[in-house]
Amino acid sequence: MTNHCVGLFIKSTKSKIIYSGRTLVSMAVPKGVIGNWDLTKCTPAQIEEDTKNLIADLTKIADQVGSVPLDKADYEKIAKPLEELQRVFRTRGAVLDMPQHCVADKLVRDASSKAEEKMEEFDVALNMRSDIFERLLQVQKSDLASLRAEQKRFVEKLIVKGKRYGLHLSPEIQTKIKELKTKESELSIKFSSNLNEDDTKLYFKKEDLVGLPEDLIKEFPEGEDGLLEVTIKYNHLFPVMKKCRLPETRKAMITAANQKCMSNNTPLLEELVRIRHEAAQLLGFPTHAAFILSDRMAKTTEAVADFLTDLHAKLEPLALKERDVMLQLKQEEFTELGMKFEGELELWDMRYYMDMVEKKKYAVDHTILREYFPLERVLSGMFEIYQKLLSVSFTKVDDAAVWHQDVSMYSVSDAETADLLGYFFLDLHPRPGKYSHAAVFPLQPTCRPEPNSERQVSVCAMLCNFSKPSAEKPALLEHSEVETLFHEFGHVMHNVCSRVDIAMFCGTAVARDFVEAPSQMLENWVWHKEPLALMSAHYKTGEAIPDELLQKLATSRKANAGLVNMRQIALATFDQEIHSRESVDTAALFAELHKKITGFAVVPNTNMPASFGHVGGGYDAQYYGYLWSEVFSMDMFDTKFAGKVLDASVGKQYRRLILERGNTVDAMDMLVEFLGRQPNNAAFLKSKGL
Repeated sequence: MTNHCVGLFIKSTKSKIIYSGRTLVSMAVPKGVIGNWDLTKCTPAQIEEDTKNLIADLTKIADQVGSVPLDKADYEKIAKPLEELQRVFRTRGAVLDMPQHCVADKLVRDASSKAEEKMEEFDVALNMRSDIFERLLQVQKSDLASLRAEQKRFVEKLIVKGKRYGLHLSPEIQTKIKELKTKESELSIKFSSNLNEDDTKLYFKKEDLVGLPEDLIKEFPEGEDGLLEVTIKYNHLFPVMKKCRLPETRKAMITAANQKCMSNNTPLLEELVRIRHEAAQLLGFPTHAAFILSDRMAKTTEAVADFLTDLHAKLEPLALKERDVMLQLKQEEFTELGMKFEGELELWDMRYYMDMVEKKKYAVDHTILREYFPLERVLSGMFEIYQKLLSVSFTKVDDAAVWHQDVSMYSVSDAETADLLGYFFLDLHPRPGKYSHAAVFPLQPTCRPEPNSERQVSVCAMLCNFSKPSAEKPALLEHSEVETLFHEFGHVMHNVCSRVDIAMFCGTAVARDFVEAPSQMLENWVWHKEPLALMSAHYKTGEAIPDELLQKLATSRKANAGLVNMRQIALATFDQEIHSRESVDTAALFAELHKKITGFAVVPNTNMPASFGHVGGGYDAQYYGYLWSEVFSMDMFDTKFAGKVLDASVGKQYRRLILERGNTVDAMDMLVEFLGRQPNNAAFLKSKGL
């Protein structure tokens, strides 16, 4: 029998996966895992077939719901099948969507992108079914009193979503909105696919990379002509931008990075802006930003504008001081090297002199510091911290079905009850065609159809791009990479610890301007001595980071806070601006805003927004959420965890009140209950040195 990479999985056992009642794969499958994650066996034809079958099955459920007589519409006949539809869609659909982000075979990645397009098209059509919408309104009118709180929320959220697709408007407007939403989905997928497929490389002589650690230089493949091959992925780009003493090399790198997908993605992004604006106006909103924010914590564009403007005003004096310090350092270096100083800071200077500030002002040498962060030690320490803090237990799954030899799989259980909570995959190193940043992908949502029924457990995958170990050295992480790892693993725990009943509310399916808060809060752990001691040891001697260096590292947290956050304000402002217009020249607007807000001119003939994946889809008009949610993250940490970073009693409260609830409760209500009061920005401002 053909070994499908994906099946229309109905249930699983410990020894088999069942495909529509037929045995598909005879293999050991971890308890509770529904899909077969050995994606190396995918073929384009199989993905196409499974996508077709999935959509057919989901359409059948939707048609049954839409055919229920209006006077017979209740939760069991209408919402209950839609619960199951959501569960099946998210569980089986993930196995079709995931290959585009991680599989080596480009034809399979392309097929996965096409599958996503078809699933997105189906999702748009599903969300615009007026027959289902009318029956949900009937359930809301007659049946809510008898329902559990989560069931009521499910009905209400589906009705809100229907209205956001125009189901309360005329059929003519609905048809136009459907066309626009379908086109938006196609463009967003293409935008993302272009980024994943980009394989830009630059070639330098060794002397062009002066200042870089020798172990990093050894990572760069050497061609027959003696030139070293350097990519613009983060594990190469950031070290070169921080360490290389030659401005010409740094300029070449940042130019290539900011030209990434420029010719292909610029027209896609500008068409997305036009489409989103048109759809928003059809729905009665002045702009796409207004449409998006009406269903977020912020609620209005005015609230976001006030937030960004206020933060800019508070940080600007700090950023100007930081620029002056960097300019002085550049002048001193150019004088020492006999180079002509023009009195300007360029964009390719930013990370380099920020790194120099940390070395000179705070005496933190990140080249030395990274020797204390071998990846395996960081992982084991991080696991120990999370297990203790959240009262969970991790076990590596031997011989797990995975999509690449670099990938590992772990089960997660409750440390006290031994109940299985879920699984996570770790895929930590770069390779061609793989997702090029750091992210967590939900693969199987937790849910429980009935209060006493067996729970479907959560499964997710963390994809990052940290350097691989070499023959001479283990993979060594920058401290910023340790912070990234800890942050992303916070998203893993948000998914796996979720205990919701309805799949649509699982884990990170919270308001987009709150979704980063739980993980941002956990970033604090990598700045404190006790957790750092667990995550670090010199890769040669095993010695701990000296107390003096730890103290300097902690003090350096506020280094360059003004400029770093000005960059975030610039990106968030750009995102709001393009989604408050009918059309836009993205390169011109970004150049204007970036210079105005950060003080740094963009590199000529570049357009960074063409590689700004957030605005391509998913975070459109929502990038402000990183700063917005950081306010809540710092308040949570300062109020509950300061001085108690390994306190399991506080960790369990956090798990119960924040992580387990997913989107079953409004974010603000969760925050108030956890904090014992309304949140405020005092801890956030303090963390920035204000």
